[in-house]
Amino acid sequence: MTTFVCAGCEAALSVALLRVALPAHAHQQWGNGTLLPVLMEPGTYAVDPEPSGPPWRWSAVGRDEAAAGGGFAPASALSFGTPGAIVVAPGDTRGTALIPERCDGYCCGLDGSSGPNLACEQCGQPVATRVDDCSLWQAVWFARDAVRGLSTDKPADWADCWDAQGRQGAPPVDPSGAWSPQWAAAVGAGLAHLLAASEGAPVALPDGLIADTFGRTLDVLLPSGEPAKTVALTGPGLPCREPAPDIFLVPQHPQTGVPWRASGRARTVPLPADVWTQLAFPGERLLLPVTGGLPDGVHRDDPLPMCPRGPFRPDWGVFLHTLARIPAVRQPWLRRIYDRVKDRPYVHPF
Repeated sequence: MTTFVCAGCEAALSVALLRVALPAHAHQQWGNGTLLPVLMEPGTYAVDPEPSGPPWRWSAVGRDEAAAGGGFAPASALSFGTPGAIVVAPGDTRGTALIPERCDGYCCGLDGSSGPNLACEQCGQPVATRVDDCSLWQAVWFARDAVRGLSTDKPADWADCWDAQGRQGAPPVDPSGAWSPQWAAAVGAGLAHLLAASEGAPVALPDGLIADTFGRTLDVLLPSGEPAKTVALTGPGLPCREPAPDIFLVPQHPQTGVPWRASGRARTVPLPADVWTQLAFPGERLLLPVTGGLPDGVHRDDPLPMCPRGPFRPDWGVFLHTLARIPAVRQPWLRRIYDRVKDRPYVHPF
């Protein structure tokens, strides 16, 4: 467990927290005027490996300079700030106070556009940014150079922290019947890696939820025909598949975010652990009670699994952000896809 303290005065700024992988939807903007819930589960924190915050470059950035900042394709803005921002649930912070002159927001709350808006109550130094505006996930982001972590435990390995059969997968459909924004973000990021792994060749997906979420987009962005590169799941709790596919969908470590290392020469596409678990172990319910059938004239009264209202659409913003940070995007065929989606993001299938 880790407790974060002010780097200036050592005052405690958080409760004890367990590190988890950075959610794929950490920087997602979802909907128009939608009030999103808290990003992080209580008692957890995550670290963003990418630069964040000022200084920003808003004009064209040179090829080599952009690559040093983690970008391999044009973007409207690129951060050259300190990497390693720490995100926690707002309720897990302690000893902070809002900075009134930095409490700007676009609509319904704080968006962090004016820089750190939380200060250490003890010494007054800016230490974090509270975000809770509409269409943004509610979170507190500690600045990497403003805090220090105490008593960090060594991250558990796969065997210690993963029970694939017992893990709870993330449902792809919300109770409202809409596709989950977490899934839209996770598939958007996964699509970027899957396109790079395809090397521009057709891709053959297994039937089911994988085809439902990835298929429509790949049908538009990749050519059809044969031979197609095969895709399959692998990871903890799944047997080895023979013959091995060309591309594996693998889980990211629940704490560190490091992708599962697949054996063989197949390329891998990382997915958040809870999304991968839902794909690998959907947990389909029995249609009849274990002890026998229903009596004559008795109808089922428990709700059926949620069905989405429409076709799945990956998050184009997460897709572009991820693709821009994959060196393969500089290949002409993949750069054309990037430019196409960037120029017309709301066109089918996004």
